[in-house]
Amino acid sequence: MSKKGKVEDMDEVMAEHESMEETEHQAENIREPEETSKRSVEETLREELAQEKDKFLRLFAEFENFKKRTSKERMELFRTAGQEVMVSLLPVMDDFDRALKEISKTGEKELLKGVELINTKFRETLKGKGLEQIAVKEGDVFDAEIHEAVTQIPAPNKKLKGKVIDVIEKGFKLGDRIIRHPKVVVGN
Repeated sequence: MSKKGKVEDMDEVMAEHESMEETEHQAENIREPEETSKRSVEETLREELAQEKDKFLRLFAEFENFKKRTSKERMELFRTAGQEVMVSLLPVMDDFDRALKEISKTGEKELLKGVELINTKFRETLKGKGLEQIAVKEGDVFDAEIHEAVTQIPAPNKKLKGKVIDVIEKGFKLGDRIIRHPKVVVGN
């Protein structure tokens, strides 16, 4: 080969080399935006995942609150489900008290003993269902949230002014709820 041919070959090789370098440079430029777009897509996906995770956690917390609320409401319903029945049985308890008082006046001990047994069993059954008598006695301070004042009379002494003088009807509560306020006479 002649010198001229070698130079031409070299020029071709150089041109090819420059062309390859340019192609590589273009490829790098192409790869950089691809990597940048991959990163931005990845970041976008991470943000979307974080948002979905947050939505899920909020929904889960809301569901847990719903379960607790309905459970609490259900327990309250069970606790007071028999309230109507209990309220309708309160006059029967009052009648038992009046009957015991009258039977004790007659002096018939066997009859009194039998009625007392029935009364005790009846009260214990209702107590087992959550019914409690509100303790009120003469001399207690009148509380309008608990007591129902039927009337006011002049207090027999200064100590009973503004206090309970007599209990006309017993009060009862079912659980924490008062189902019948005690009816009292208050000293004035």
